[in-house]
Parts: sequence; structure tokens; C-alpha cells
Amino acid sequence: MSDDPVAALRAADPVLRGVIDAVGTDGLGDPRAGRPSEHYGALVRSIVGQQLSTKAARAIYLRLTERYGGRTPTPAEVLADDPDALRAAAGLSRAKVSFLRSLAEHVLDGSLELERLDELPDEAVIAELVAVKGLGVWSAHMFLMFHLQRPDVLPVGDLGIRRAVMLRYGLAALPAPAELEAIAEPWRPHRTLACRFLWRSLEATPA
Repeated sequence: MSDDPVAALRAADPVLRGVIDAVGTDGLGDPRAGRPSEHYGALVRSIVGQQLSTKAARAIYLRLTERYGGRTPTPAEVLADDPDALRAAAGLSRAKVSFLRSLAEHVLDGSLELERLDELPDEAVIAELVAVKGLGVWSAHMFLMFHLQRPDVLPVGDLGIRRAVMLRYGLAALPAPAELEAIAEPWRPHRTLACRFLWRSLEATPA
């Protein structure tokens, strides 16, 4: 087995080899660039950006941090703020304000121990995060992939990955989770990187 993850993926799956050759490897640097480096900030940013374009998410997160002097608010600050005022100032939905408050409550009461996440296996991290209102399995997968940089995560519920696999593997419909797991089996232990190539392949694919 090659020590080079890209070479290992190219050798393991001829379809993925074609994807990698088509999209290239340039620009696959630190996926956390420009995002909060600490766990709490990353989760706040994740909640703010849910179901929004990258541009809209960035703008709303900037308005949120501007309310707190250009930084991520602490859990105590979130809970002390007036929910309606916070919503209006940052352009957040009521649901997202409630999600931010749920995250803050879980951190402050100790039910979400952020400092432990680095030590936990992937499934345990997911279980910890989905206990917070507004953080589902998809959000947990993104946190694992892009913030904790876990190398072998497969977000079976991600529409982009499912669509890329359907197109590249010639499927008649979007793959169900079990089918996606089977197709991705040869990508272990580099499924995160494989997904990054597949997402990139969509950028060159007509909608």
C-alpha cells in the first residue's frame, strides 16, 4: 500500500483515478483556512452556514462576529444576548439562534466536552455533536472532515457526494447509503480525500 494517499486512491479505484486525473490535486491544502481554529468557533460557524451558499454564510458569520468585537462569541455571551436582537443584528433565523443557544448550553453545562473531541473515535464524536439541537449527522461529518481532519469519513447523506458518485459511476439514480458505502469501500482509509476530489468534480459538471 502506498504511503501517498492520492496514489493509494488512484490504485484502488479506476473510476476515482479518472476523477483525480481530471480535477487535479492543486489547491488541496488546509481545509480549515479562513475558518475558526478552535472547536467551539468551528461549530458556531457550521450552524451559521447551514443551508446557505458559501458567500451568504461568510457574510452572516462576519455580522455575528462584528457584534462581539470581531470574534466568535463565547457560550456565556450567546446566552446573555437577547435572541431577537442577535437574530436581527446577524441576519440569523430564529431556528439558528436557538441552535447557537443549544450549543452554548451544552458547552457550559459540560455535556459537550470540546477538549475531548480530539481523543474520541469518529462515531463517538458524531454521538456527542448530534446531542446538540441543530447539529445533525451531516454537520458532524463535516466537522470531522474539515475541522478535525479525520482521514476516513464518508458523509453518506451529502447530496453532492451522492450526485458525484451517480455521475461518475454511471448510476441511474442517487445511491442509497448502503450502495455508497459499498462503492467507497476501496477508498479506505482515505475516504475523506476521495470525497474532496468528488466534490471538486462537480465544479466542472453542468447542473
